[in-house]
Amino acid sequence: MSERSKDVVLLCGTMLARFLQWVCALAGGVVLLLIPIVILVRQDMVPGFGGPNRSDTIAASPSSVIAISVTLALILAALFHFFGKLRAIIVSVGEGDPFTPENAKRLNAMAWLFLGVKILTLLVAGLRLHLASLMDKGASDGNVLGFGLYDLDAVVIVIVLFILARIFRHGAAMREDLQGTV
Repeated sequence: MSERSKDVVLLCGTMLARFLQWVCALAGGVVLLLIPIVILVRQDMVPGFGGPNRSDTIAASPSSVIAISVTLALILAALFHFFGKLRAIIVSVGEGDPFTPENAKRLNAMAWLFLGVKILTLLVAGLRLHLASLMDKGASDGNVLGFGLYDLDAVVIVIVLFILARIFRHGAAMREDLQGTV
């Protein structure tokens, strides 16, 4: 058994990426199941949802609830692909050949996927704020979109992924040049 195949960090990374892909797929399925339920509740075909005054979230704005569900499903699909690309990179590291053009493309795709997730997260936050304002009927109880220093972590992650993609692309090109001169 080679030293690389016994690397605990790579094994844990692969298992974690596979588990997170499974969680994304499961959660995405559940979120997609919410869409027909919202439609059925809105059509009063599912008894017991909403009260007699129908002031629940679905009655307030069913289209917003459906939009949030679809957006969450898109986020989970993007994260599923993100973790799949991460797993492929981990496998290539385990095989001893990480500086390949494919890994540079994977890192670049991961950066775009993560950026998309963050933009979609802002959309969900805006839709939730809209629903909260409909539910409160104009009451102001602090429903705002707040941003702080903590929210900059996503920007840093996206930038780091783009930089790593360039490093891997450059490393792969240097490797090809080296093999061509030997």
